[in-house]
Amino acid sequence: MELPNYRLPSLGTVCRLAWGKAKEFAKKAFTVVFAATILIWFLQTFDVRFNVVADQSQSMLAAIGAVFAPIFAPLGFGDWRAATAVLTGFMAKENVISTITQLVGGNLALLTTIFTPLAAYSFLVFVLLYTPCVMSIITVRSELGGKYAAAIVVVQCIIAWIVAFVVHGIGLLLGLG
Repeated sequence: MELPNYRLPSLGTVCRLAWGKAKEFAKKAFTVVFAATILIWFLQTFDVRFNVVADQSQSMLAAIGAVFAPIFAPLGFGDWRAATAVLTGFMAKENVISTITQLVGGNLALLTTIFTPLAAYSFLVFVLLYTPCVMSIITVRSELGGKYAAAIVVVQCIIAWIVAFVVHGIGLLLGLG
């Protein structure tokens, strides 16, 4: 079999290809983050009776986060805002930062009440290791089937929880907590 001649691509071709891919990613990421931000805003603004809340801890978002917060308490970040950020990260990991930013509203003092330095490190480890995003799970489901996709999500979440728990535990033993 004869192989074609390989040539170094021109700078213009590389730039056009890189620009197209970057533009496509930015458009997709912006759409997902924007939609998630609107959903988060809605959930933190209204309670279950669709009344505007004065304190976001009375919102639908707080209620949802409070259900999942005990799962993350052994990891050091058992606050409903942190749990909510983890949940929105299932849509896209970029949403974790967007959620925290929206819930804290630029108040860094509030951020330090949610996370100690050790809890923040444990949170970052968990977010790094848990399920990448919905799109990757959809891809796995289409390639391997629904059972495998569900198993992968569960296994990745369990591994992330265990590793973050170990990191938090070691930090506590070293007196960093």
